[in-house]
Amino acid sequence: MKIISTERSQVLAARISEKLGVPLVETKFARFPDGEMHLRCGELDDETLIVSSVVNNDMLVQTLLAIDAADRSRKTLVVPYLGYSRQDRLFAPGEPISARAVARALSNGIERALVVNIHDPGVLDYFGVPADDITIAPAIGGYVGDLRLKDPLILAPDEGAAGFAAGVAAVGGWDCDHLEKTRLSGEDVRIAPKTIDAGGREVVIVDDIISTGGTLATAACMLREQGAASIHAACVHGVLASGAYTRLRAAGISSVVSSDTYENASSFISAANAIATAIRDDAHR
Repeated sequence: MKIISTERSQVLAARISEKLGVPLVETKFARFPDGEMHLRCGELDDETLIVSSVVNNDMLVQTLLAIDAADRSRKTLVVPYLGYSRQDRLFAPGEPISARAVARALSNGIERALVVNIHDPGVLDYFGVPADDITIAPAIGGYVGDLRLKDPLILAPDEGAAGFAAGVAAVGGWDCDHLEKTRLSGEDVRIAPKTIDAGGREVVIVDDIISTGGTLATAACMLREQGAASIHAACVHGVLASGAYTRLRAAGISSVVSSDTYENASSFISAANAIATAIRDDAHR
């Protein structure tokens, strides 16, 4: 096996290479004057692992090119971040199911796909090949442990993320809850943990993705008012669009971290170990 990656997944691909002990093949990227993407990789083997986060349209095209470049190999595609996956159903007549369109396109020429903490596991059914979801909740739990917080309270931003938060909390046997909105009046809304009082607690809000961070910033301000001793935020996919990082820090969140599924300056957690474990487990079946 050899590993290749697209431009926005180079660091994670190198880490997976180290975990698996398999070569990382150099890949060169260029753009033609008309804007078309160009990719050229080194010599491949009978089996190729392609690591590519689809963080934008260019990376979608690079992924398709990488799949074709490895045409003579058996290919496993690792998509740490799958763009377009949040439009996973028909919301209005005439719209595409974007997750389906992208999953179908990526399925051509590969034998298997792996994604990391996809927002809706139902999207996996759109792939035309076996596709599995990998969780890095334990890795995020490890990071929380490294913070050396005193009896942290792990919070999901809503009930839908409660299972993910429970996976994080299980690492240290910490308390776990999810935030709940209560409408007090036509204009006033209270956001607070459903069952556990945040007063005096060191709180860590965890989620699969932080995009604009607006709701999270509002929740942090309210948790401060409820007496939380400190607030931290950790997610898998740190999109952090539209000034989200500064918005969250200005709201009183002491630290904002994400993983290398979406590589940026906040990527203090790695998905490499979880991905390498899934690859090894598949090889032993």
